[in-house]
Amino acid sequence: MTRLVFLFSVTLAAQTPVLDSTIARMERYRITPDITYQTASGVDLKLDVYRYETSAPNPTVLYIHGGGWQQGSTKASYTHWLLPYIQIGWNIVNVDYRPSSVALAPAAVEDCLCALRWLYRNAKQYNFDTSRIVVTGHSAGGHLSLTTGMTPASAGLDRQCPGTEDPKVAAIVNWFGITDVGDIIGGPNTKTYAVKWFAALPDRQAAAKRVSPLTYVRAGLPPVITIHDDADPTVPYTHATRLHEALAAAKVSNQLVTVGGGKHGYFGVEPTQRAYREIFSFLGELGFKPAVQ
Repeated sequence: MTRLVFLFSVTLAAQTPVLDSTIARMERYRITPDITYQTASGVDLKLDVYRYETSAPNPTVLYIHGGGWQQGSTKASYTHWLLPYIQIGWNIVNVDYRPSSVALAPAAVEDCLCALRWLYRNAKQYNFDTSRIVVTGHSAGGHLSLTTGMTPASAGLDRQCPGTEDPKVAAIVNWFGITDVGDIIGGPNTKTYAVKWFAALPDRQAAAKRVSPLTYVRAGLPPVITIHDDADPTVPYTHATRLHEALAAAKVSNQLVTVGGGKHGYFGVEPTQRAYREIFSFLGELGFKPAVQ
């Protein structure tokens, strides 16, 4: 936790960046690392639970890391993004999934849907409030957050972890996630990281459509807030604007927070602070409140 405090103090500075209070907050967390939530492709898929000590079920963040769906990016590399939620005392579930070097698309999408189902199945043990689940992530994690919150059961992408639950999320916080996967595996916006996720799969465009959030836009989805740089060199800004427009047309509550500077990832202190102010305002309007003041 010491590394988390340091990163928080020098980078994120979310909401009320008082280091002493952050340390005190962390002392009330019970952390259970490396829980196996699913085994697939011969790999034990793991998650970490950060449980804040409260008596009542607590709002819970399902965090999905980025890294282009590739090997080398793991949940342990992205723990600094959990700190704004630690500061307000919410539970957190930090998820790993199969990278492209282990399994091609749609494996990562399947895994994250299974992680959500695991959260539902273990809600009582860890005090998760299943009516107040926020799914969030950055870049490829933003994409997987969107698919986790938007993909209907009819898509069949959760069949590796069947169950009677109907897992849903209350809101999605999408940090510069890919929304049209077909756009980045062919044509002028092609990205190497995306091509690797599909490799030599047959009918790649059909496979890409199946894992694209834009495919699943419809009425009744959970509210979505998107944060994106308008000159992002890694995920085109049009992925954010097209999603925003499609959700609005479907009458889904959503907000687009535009950041300038031509960056992908960490935007700097002030833009990141502004983004979190917008996020917590958006969630507050949905009835999400800090577990601690």
